[in-house]
Amino acid sequence: MKRLALITVITFATGTTTAEERNAPQLEEIIVTAQYRAESLQEVPVAVTAFSAEDIVEAGIETTQDFVNLTPNMTLDDSFTLGNTFVQVRGVAQINNADSPVAIVVDGVPQNNQKQFRQELFDIERIEVLKGPQGSLYGRNAIGGAVNIVTKMPTESLEGGVTVGAGNGGLQKANAFIGGPIVEDKLMFRLTAAYKEFDGVIDNDYLGTEVDFYETKDIRGRLLWNVTEQFSADLRVAYSDADGGCCWDTFLFNPLIGNGPNPTGISNPNNNRYQEPAMNILGRTDVLESTEVTLKLTWSGDVGEFSYIFNDTSMDEDYFADLDFTDGVDDSLGWLFTNVFFAGLPVAADQQQLLSVDLRSHEFRFTSDDTSRVRWIAGAYFLETERSLATIGGFDFTPTTPTFSREAFSGVAFINLLDDNDNEAWALFGQLEYDITDDLELTFGLRYDNDERHHRGTVVGGGANTDRKKTFRDLQPRVILTKTWSEDMLGYVSYSRGFRSGGFNGPAVGSQAFAEETLDNYEIGFKSTWLDQRLQLNAAAFYAQSDDFQFFFVDLSTASQVIANIEEVEMIGAEVEVQALLSEGWTLYANLGVTDSSIEKSASRPQDEGNRTPKNQKYTLNVGSQYTWPVADGLFVRARVDYEHRGRKYWHPDNRNSMDPFGLLSARFALEGERWSATLWGRNITDEEYWQDYNAAAFSGALGDIGFLGRGRTYGLDLSWRFD
Repeated sequence: MKRLALITVITFATGTTTAEERNAPQLEEIIVTAQYRAESLQEVPVAVTAFSAEDIVEAGIETTQDFVNLTPNMTLDDSFTLGNTFVQVRGVAQINNADSPVAIVVDGVPQNNQKQFRQELFDIERIEVLKGPQGSLYGRNAIGGAVNIVTKMPTESLEGGVTVGAGNGGLQKANAFIGGPIVEDKLMFRLTAAYKEFDGVIDNDYLGTEVDFYETKDIRGRLLWNVTEQFSADLRVAYSDADGGCCWDTFLFNPLIGNGPNPTGISNPNNNRYQEPAMNILGRTDVLESTEVTLKLTWSGDVGEFSYIFNDTSMDEDYFADLDFTDGVDDSLGWLFTNVFFAGLPVAADQQQLLSVDLRSHEFRFTSDDTSRVRWIAGAYFLETERSLATIGGFDFTPTTPTFSREAFSGVAFINLLDDNDNEAWALFGQLEYDITDDLELTFGLRYDNDERHHRGTVVGGGANTDRKKTFRDLQPRVILTKTWSEDMLGYVSYSRGFRSGGFNGPAVGSQAFAEETLDNYEIGFKSTWLDQRLQLNAAAFYAQSDDFQFFFVDLSTASQVIANIEEVEMIGAEVEVQALLSEGWTLYANLGVTDSSIEKSASRPQDEGNRTPKNQKYTLNVGSQYTWPVADGLFVRARVDYEHRGRKYWHPDNRNSMDPFGLLSARFALEGERWSATLWGRNITDEEYWQDYNAAAFSGALGDIGFLGRGRTYGLDLSWRFD
C-alpha cells in the first residue's frame, strides 16, 4: 500500500504547481447521498466506493456483478438458480434462505430479499457502495454495508437514446429510454426498457448444449410531478421477467473416498479441477419475475425536507433441475443411485423449488437544513413480508435419456416441504451531526429495529408440522469523529453496530430457530485529494467482532437446509483506493481490499476454531487504466483495461477445499461522436476457469462435492445513439 501511494505521488511530484497546471483537467467530483444528504464523496467520513453515470458507461457496468468486480473487499458469486447470489463484504457473507448482510437500496427503497440483488442495470445515475455496518441509517441487514443504486430522474427537456449489441454465446441485447416534459415545469416522465438474450458459453458435452443460457426483459416508468415549488410526487413502476439455465453444478469425484458420503469432510484433491457439468436434466429457472411500485412524496422548506416513501413489491422464482448433478455413467452419483441403492434399476433424481415473496414498506424521514452547525435526520420505517417456499425432491424410475423435464416427470417425491415465513418489522432511527469547531465534526446515529417472525412449516405426506413465532430486536448506535485537515484531506475514527435478523429453519428440523447476528465495527480512515484534484488517495482500516455469525449447510439425515450460528468471530482488514489523472484523458486506478477473519468460538464445531469464516476471500485487487484521445473534430477514441485479482477463497468453516487465487481481465475499446458510440468489449478475456460456488459433501448434503462453474470468455460489440 505504501509503495503504491509513493509511486503515484512521485509520478506527479514535479515541483511547484504552475498556473497552467492549476487550469489542467481534474478528476470528476462525485456527489453521493450515502448519508441521506447530497455531499461530495471526498467529504463523507465512511468507506464508500462510488460510480457516477459517466463511470458506469465507461466501465460497461450492466449488472450488479460488474460494479462488485470493481469494488475492494467485496465479491458477488452466482450460484444455482438465476436469481441466487452470494454477496460478501469484509468477511460477512450472504447465505441461503437468510436476509442479506448488505442493505440493497434502489431509489430509497430497501430490496429485502436475496433474489433482488442480481439485477440488470440500465439508465443508472449513480451507484454507491458503503462498507462496514450502516445500521443506524439503513437498518437491519446492513451488517456488512449498503449499496445505494440511483436511477435517472425525468428532466425538463426531451431526451432519449438506444443501445443495441451482440456477442459470442448468441448474445443479443437492446435498451432504450425516452423522457421529458408532459406539462412544462410541472409533470415529467421517463420510460426505459431493456432486453437481453444469451445462449451461454458453459458446455455440457453429455447434453450437447450450453447450460448458462438466459433471457431478461425489463421495463421501468417514472413520473415526477412538481405540485408546488415545495411539494413533489415521484412515482416509479418497474417490471422484470427472466428465465434461464440453473443448477449446473459439477459433481467432483473424490478418489480418496470413492463414491459415497463424506461426513468427515476429507479434502478433495479435485477441488481445483474445473470440470464442465454433466447433467441428465437441463436445469432451468422457469420463472424469475418481479413487479415493483414506489411512490415518494417530498416537501421542502427552509427548515429542511420531509419525505414519505411507499413500496409494494411482488417476486416469484421457480426452478426445476437435476439432483445428482451427473450423467449416470462412470464414477457418479447417478451410477451410485442405479447400481447400489436401487439394485440396477434405472433411476434419476430431480429437485424443484417454488418461491413467492410479497413486500410492502413505508418510510417517513425528516432531514434538517444543511447549512446550520447542528444537522439532523429522524425517521420511522415499517415493513410487511409474506414469503412462501415449496421444496420438492423425487426419484424417477423411468427416466428418458439423456433428459427429462418437469412436465414429463412421473417419479416419487422423497422431499416435499412447505415453508411460510411472514414478518412484520418496524424501526425508529436518527442521526445528529455537530460541528464542534470549523474543522472537527461529531456524528451520532441510533436506530432501534424490531422484527417479528412467524414461521409455519409443513411436511407434505406426513411428519411434524410446525408453527412458531419469535421477535428479534436490536439497538444500533454509531459514532464518528471527523477531522478536516484541509479542503483536500479529512480523517475519521468511528464505531458502528450492525444487526442481521434471526429466523427459523424448515419443518424437517422442527422449525429450529437460528439467532440474530450482530457485528461491532471499529474503523479509522482518511480521504485525500492531491496535485490540484488530479490524485485521490483514500484508505480505511477496521476491526470487527461478530456474535452469532450465521452460516448455512444441508443436513443429509433430514434432507434439510439449515442455518446455524458461530458464536464468536473476529475480522480485521483494510482498503486502499487510488485514482490518478496522469494527463489529459489518461486515468489510472488501483484498489486493494484485505480481510482476515477468524472463528474464535464455535460450540457446534469446535474443530473450526482458528479458521476463517465461510466464503471469506483473503483479498481483492483491482487495477485499471483508461485513455481517451481525439482523432477528429468531435470524434474520440477511448481504450480501457480492467484487471481483478481475487485471493484464496474459503468456502466452509473447516477451510478445506479452498479455491486457489485467480485473476480476470476485461477490456473495452470505443469510438465516440457527440451523440453516438461504437464499443468493442471483452470480459474474462483469458478464459480463466474458477468456481462461483463450491459445496463439499460434508456441508451440501450430497454424496459428493459439487462446484458451480464460473462463466468463461465473453465478447461483443455495442452501438449507442442518443438525442437531447
